Amino acid sequence: MANSLQDQLMGAGLIDSKKAKKISKENRKQKKVQKKSKDNSLSEAQLAAQKVQQEKLKRDQELNQQRNAEAEKKSIAAQISQLVNHYKLDRKKGDTDYNFSDNAVIKKILVSSEIANEIARGRLCVVRIGETYEVIPKPIADKIRERDSEAIVVHNQKPDTGSAITADTNSNDPSNSGTEQSDEDYYAQFEIPDDLVW
Repeated sequence: MANSLQDQLMGAGLIDSKKAKKISKENRKQKKVQKKSKDNSLSEAQLAAQKVQQEKLKRDQELNQQRNAEAEKKSIAAQISQLVNHYKLDRKKGDTDYNFSDNAVIKKILVSSEIANEIARGRLCVVRIGETYEVIPKPIADKIRERDSEAIVVHNQKPDTGSAITADTNSNDPSNSGTEQSDEDYYAQFEIPDDLVW
């Protein structure tokens, strides 16, 4: 068998075992460095392939974001539909046309006079589901507004009359501590004279 160059040099007495180990260690390091430099120097084809793969990954992420947004939109629509179907008021006995504006178009639904009054006071609201309109209570409309504010078509706000009432009354009176009064209580303080002629 042929001996390695290192073995031959040791046999001739030109190097000792410590120096032989040092040389073999340096050779191993040099081979590792060469291997790493080969790995780091990628060809143009490999760089192009990596770029294509990164672009594909970016497109896939964008598609996933779009799918997630669409799924969330469908989920919100389903939640709104469920809330409306569960809490909508029965309008079958409606005898009064209630007109309202939806995106600059006048729409009309048939409701009872009591429901029309409650909508005007802000206790009930009109919501759009697809092409239909339903009447729901204000607390449910507030929940729907959190999910999609464009679904609420009619949401009358009650004017803040509490500050005007407390300004006209005695501030030492504990019965008028700034709490809101209903419309009937507010107008009850203005008496109509008996001798009024129309």
